[in-house]
Amino acid sequence: MTPVSGKVYLVGAGPGDPGLLTLRGAELLRAADVVVYDALVPAALLRLAPPGAEFIARGAEPRLSQDELNALLAARARAGKRVVRLKGGDPVLFGRGGEEAESLAAAGVPFEIVPGVSSITAAPAYAGIPITHRHLASTLTVVTGHEDPGKGGPGVDWALLARTPGTKLILMGLERLEAICETLRAHGLDPGTPAAVISRGTTGRQRSVFGTLADIAARTRTAGLEPPAVIVLGAVAARPPMLNWFEARPLFGQRVVVTRARHQAGPLSARLQERGAEVLEVPCLRIAPPEPPEPLAEALAGLGSYDWVIFTSANGVTAFFEQFFRAYEDLRCLGLVRLAAVGPATAAKLRELHLKVDLVPPEYVARDIARELAREGSLENLRLLLLRAEVAQPELPRLLEDAGAIVDDIACYRTVAETEDWNGDAARLIAEGAEWLTFASGSAAQHFHERFDLPGLRTRFPRMRVASIGPETSKVLAGLGCPPDVEAAPHTIEGLVEAIERAVAA
Repeated sequence: MTPVSGKVYLVGAGPGDPGLLTLRGAELLRAADVVVYDALVPAALLRLAPPGAEFIARGAEPRLSQDELNALLAARARAGKRVVRLKGGDPVLFGRGGEEAESLAAAGVPFEIVPGVSSITAAPAYAGIPITHRHLASTLTVVTGHEDPGKGGPGVDWALLARTPGTKLILMGLERLEAICETLRAHGLDPGTPAAVISRGTTGRQRSVFGTLADIAARTRTAGLEPPAVIVLGAVAARPPMLNWFEARPLFGQRVVVTRARHQAGPLSARLQERGAEVLEVPCLRIAPPEPPEPLAEALAGLGSYDWVIFTSANGVTAFFEQFFRAYEDLRCLGLVRLAAVGPATAAKLRELHLKVDLVPPEYVARDIARELAREGSLENLRLLLLRAEVAQPELPRLLEDAGAIVDDIACYRTVAETEDWNGDAARLIAEGAEWLTFASGSAAQHFHERFDLPGLRTRFPRMRVASIGPETSKVLAGLGCPPDVEAAPHTIEGLVEAIERAVAA
């Protein structure tokens, strides 16, 4: 048999919270050529894969049978690919990871199993339930509530389960909850046994219902809980509500849409998730080189003639220095020019290059930038290089020129509409809506509107509110007929999250 040059990694993605992915899982995703993922895998994990990776959704149409999936994994590995098979929870716990491993082994394809955090422990913990407790439960029994109908008979001994002490935990049993409770009562389990059901555990849509064996099915039905869910029976399920730390976070229950470019979404998404929000990443733009490129090339050639270089965004810093290092080999070729950065994120990007930032205006609007520059000294006849997006507000260069400066307003990048639904979140937004839309730039708002019809979307989902990072973005939103409900102060990513948090609290 010809040796296979690729390899398949059966990786547990965890139960829903992206932060529960293991370090080994993250390492493999960052090096993956192909990612085959289940429907319940958090979309944020896909961002870890390289930009050129191939993504295959297990639940997408046309649906792959298990045999077709096994063949696909083997074929990609034989083509020399590093294939990450990303499975919800743990790959070999009540899933088909074992079957996939057997198929790969039979085909002579190298594979590795990477365990994942299971909903067995994670979902109860996120609902404040310790599944074992020194004073309450020293044993744990885990069963499935949904068995393969073709295997010839039930594999769960419900009579034995009813007699077994300690915590009883049932996965995939929500649709049969009433029958399961009746069966356990019939076999002698006390109807007063504390019970809990955790739906969509560890995600921003987690919901928990508490009761007893006698009434938990009715309570769950009334609450309208949906699968996937974990059922917990035993004394630990009677823990005080104060332990439910996850659902007590300030943005819990809020679905927030992040519209930043894909490579920039991470910091905002992480801050929102830390506060309990469910995040949909729907990038509406990507960064591309300016057209035509000649003005930027000419500005680079004449860098020594400028007194100030002004960056208005972190994107501008990245785009400018990509071109700079193609033209020059040494950072010292910047010369003695002074640097101004609009906003702390822009300044931080310059400091990553070990550059001193001479001016960061306290406010991030055109009038304040011009005023702070003037405070550094007269602008009369000073040459200023203003590096911005291809489409930008005209107010700043006009104010600088009114102060006597000679301004070259140069586009160092342009924003291009992003229409690919790379993670399925755009489809979820259209189908289900959200509580918040966030916009960190006017261009993101414009591209979002062109793709989704912003006023129309808000009409369909009246609960949806809009958050803007600052005045310039708010102007664009107002021009689109959707003035923001909140505006960040300060005009930063952290300020944007805090503005949403204040509005939710109010």
